[in-house]
Amino acid sequence: MNEKTPPSLLRALGPVATVAVFVGSVVGSGIFLVPNTIAGQIPGFLAIVLVWTVAGLLSWAGALSYAELGGMIPDAGGQYAYLREAYGRFPAFLFGWTEFLVVKAGSIAAVAVAFAMYVGYFVPQDLRTAYHATVYPLGVAIPEIGVKLVAMACIVLLSAVNAAGVRAGGWVQNVFTFLKVGALLGLVIAIFAFAKPPADVFRPLWPGAGGSDLFRAFGLAMVAALWSYDGWNNTTYMAGEVIDPKKNVPLALAAGSVIVLGLYLAANAAYAYALPIRDIAASRLVAADAARVFMGSFGGGVISAAVLVSTFGTVNGMVLSGPRVTYAMARDGVFFSRLADVHPRFRTPHVSILVQAVWACLLTLSGRFDQLFTYVIFAAWIFYGLTASAVFVLRRKRPDAARPVRTWGYPVVPAAFILVAAAFVINTLVSDPRDSLMGLCIVCLGLPVYFILMAREKKGVRER
Repeated sequence: MNEKTPPSLLRALGPVATVAVFVGSVVGSGIFLVPNTIAGQIPGFLAIVLVWTVAGLLSWAGALSYAELGGMIPDAGGQYAYLREAYGRFPAFLFGWTEFLVVKAGSIAAVAVAFAMYVGYFVPQDLRTAYHATVYPLGVAIPEIGVKLVAMACIVLLSAVNAAGVRAGGWVQNVFTFLKVGALLGLVIAIFAFAKPPADVFRPLWPGAGGSDLFRAFGLAMVAALWSYDGWNNTTYMAGEVIDPKKNVPLALAAGSVIVLGLYLAANAAYAYALPIRDIAASRLVAADAARVFMGSFGGGVISAAVLVSTFGTVNGMVLSGPRVTYAMARDGVFFSRLADVHPRFRTPHVSILVQAVWACLLTLSGRFDQLFTYVIFAAWIFYGLTASAVFVLRRKRPDAARPVRTWGYPVVPAAFILVAAAFVINTLVSDPRDSLMGLCIVCLGLPVYFILMAREKKGVRER
């Protein structure tokens, strides 16, 4: 009697949904929050534009490298699969372990908390004290309990939607990506149409400092901009559920990069049109302050609603993409086997989605996600650089493999991305050795897990 073939993932994401995953995963709270950090580092309009442009082009360079790999290896897990093919299962496992343990769950927790913080804007005044209260269950302090409960509810809701089918998750992603892009474009158009520019609009054009001080400031500003562009690799994780992935994954990476770069440049131009550069640098919520220039206090509510839409869509993009890495690892036998289960009806990796949701909620409740994410952000860039270098490795190892898309500007474009990733990692190690070493420890926690799983696999093979 033949055993039933286990269910597989459903290829249901078309080109629009795949681009929406890219744009929705990248455009989150960053464009509303970090322009002040960049303006504070390099207070000059042209310098600000240069930072956002360079960061966008670097992300585009990474996306172009991933586009070749995505067309060549259209497997679930994306980046994990590229590292596995280029370097073997062990480096790929370390990437997946870091992504599961901190990067994805920590990002979900962080953006869900940002969503919940903006929900607080609409909480009635007499309930805000309770919303931000600290509680002490079993003697353990949990601050901002209302914020954390709303953040966890957001994670649970979107995990349930995505467990119910990739079409449902893709539909939510489409809707909220169009809404967030529309809201951002609406803000840009409204500012240029109705705001009265300051007398020193777009001034100063360039910071007064020069030489090494300017170079250092530019580097620090780049970190903030690159954080706002982060998430562009999420699309590759969904390759196992994309229709015609050899065409649509590279298309999403290339088109999504251009869309995000255009949005970010337009938003920064609008901010600088409404506010002096010095006011941008001093503002914690620059989008809200820019809106208040012509909408008064009503502008704060409009921007808060826009941030809610943006962050909700970003959480959905990460909930949608993250479990595909753990699913691919478990399917390859380098992670716990249950994580490879596919729901027989919904055709989704429901166990991986559940585990990710539970872990992200625990990180949200603990309040440690920001610190954990700081620890491993440089490790994430190690894997970015390694993945881009896989273009070179696989061209040598598998020269005859089908490559529907080849990296534009090869070898200069991927090499430039690899150099920037290396510089970012080295600078982080030098400037923040304590957090960097903590990050390495978190990555290395995967070593005993990997070797235990490998020993179990070998034992199982011998017994069979």
